[in-house]
Amino acid sequence: MKYTVLSLFPEIIDAYFASSIMAKAVSRGIVEYRPVNIRDFALDKHKTCDDAPYGGGAGMLMLPEPLGRALESAGARQRFVESAGAGSAGRSSGRVIYLSPGGRPFTQDVAVELSREAELILLCGRYEGIDQRIIDTYVDDEISVGDYVLSSGEVAALALIDATYRLVDRVITAESLEEESFSGGLLEYPQYTRPEIYDTLRVPELLLSGHHENIRRWRLRKRVEKTLALRPDLIRRGEEIGLFDGETRKLIQELGGEG
Repeated sequence: MKYTVLSLFPEIIDAYFASSIMAKAVSRGIVEYRPVNIRDFALDKHKTCDDAPYGGGAGMLMLPEPLGRALESAGARQRFVESAGAGSAGRSSGRVIYLSPGGRPFTQDVAVELSREAELILLCGRYEGIDQRIIDTYVDDEISVGDYVLSSGEVAALALIDATYRLVDRVITAESLEEESFSGGLLEYPQYTRPEIYDTLRVPELLLSGHHENIRRWRLRKRVEKTLALRPDLIRRGEEIGLFDGETRKLIQELGGEG
């Protein structure tokens, strides 16, 4: 997996790729990272990358010329050519994503989808956003990491990167991904480690029993309980698309879900 990140502040992204599990994935050649500083493609000596929007309004927009040149340098290609009999001008090897509060919601399913790409070219916005012509010309996908507005597209890009790279083969063990939140339509069960007694709180006795089947059933029950309490919308969605097996459906009914 290759991440090419276009930003006015690439140092924000650089620090992430130099730390923790990501740094190990990069050193092992599983993940590749290329930062692109949009200011390097500005057209004037002051490296100007923004201007006031046509039609008035507060704030500034990122200029199309530096963005277009930066995207071209990253391997992005114009989606269509404006000429007689215009057709596809050839796509980049990477999927061009603009991080935007107006994009489609970023979910675990989308993370899985994107983790299968060979390369993601991530465009980080700033200010009031970017000129629409850049979106129309280069962007394959607009993605929002939540129903809120950030001042930094870099923060949104890091959320997307973190959720996708860990799904790439060999970054972490497949077992670690099997019963995470959102896998199988449920949130993750509670987890405990040493000591057995913290303050006055004990680890559930069942988890010390070594009885794997009982532990499996307990964990499934806890997943259903937690999802019903915190994200009943996930239960409804799972029921609608037939995601749950008979054991899970029985637990949902027993614990007060729709089932």
